[in-house]
Amino acid sequence: MLLVADVGNTNVVFALFDGREIKARWRIATDPRRTGDEYAVWLLQLLTIEGFARDDVTQILVGSVVPRAVHNITVLAQKYFGVEPLIAGQGAAEWGFAVDVDEPRSLGADRALNAIAAHEKYKGDLIVIDFGTATTFDAVDFNGAYKGGIIAPGINLSLDALVGNTAKLPRIAIEKPRSNSVIGTNTEDQMLIGVFWGYVAMMEGLTARMKAEIGRPVKVVATGGLALLFDGQTQLFDHVDSDLTLDGLAILAERASTRGLAA
Repeated sequence: MLLVADVGNTNVVFALFDGREIKARWRIATDPRRTGDEYAVWLLQLLTIEGFARDDVTQILVGSVVPRAVHNITVLAQKYFGVEPLIAGQGAAEWGFAVDVDEPRSLGADRALNAIAAHEKYKGDLIVIDFGTATTFDAVDFNGAYKGGIIAPGINLSLDALVGNTAKLPRIAIEKPRSNSVIGTNTEDQMLIGVFWGYVAMMEGLTARMKAEIGRPVKVVATGGLALLFDGQTQLFDHVDSDLTLDGLAILAERASTRGLAA
């Protein structure tokens, strides 16, 4: 079975795949200082709880936007699973698609994996919106080439900046406002309207500009933890796919295995 690690700026998500099917997943806060031994104590217990053994894991692939975390997960793979992990974007796990930007090596692993999965699952010209620590908008053409995109502050970062830099504004939870009115009658409602509907307006406006620039029919695929929050409040999304990045890891692992056999 395949064990993948999607290392983001906020969380690390481990998922166990049987082919393309996710059999289990686990999430832990990202901490670059967490050692391979600490990962093992946590992960091996969870594998057992789910009814799996460490010997069930025969392949490991790591996709990371936090370089310092890669070493420790490599130690986890080698020491506790006896597996040499593949690193997404390197060696046999090279991306395998054109990265048509000024600095191709600067493309984050999460965005590359989203491009791989979105192209395989949905075809055609695509815009992938990923709601993570940052919110990213990525253009993927009908050949699967990455054409560029946009990086915007994530909605939680925006709220943290608002609360952290004002003396009297309270901390609020991110949720849909109680009504569709954009004229709030108290401080909390006004903040939520500004963050929520302001974010919807940003998404719709930026996506409209991207579509106009692409000039062909485009599907919009949303992923990331907050995608479901906005689904139903906008007509923007053609697909909401919470597992897009993990699926990208599974697809890349299959391709890496094929390359290995061919070699």
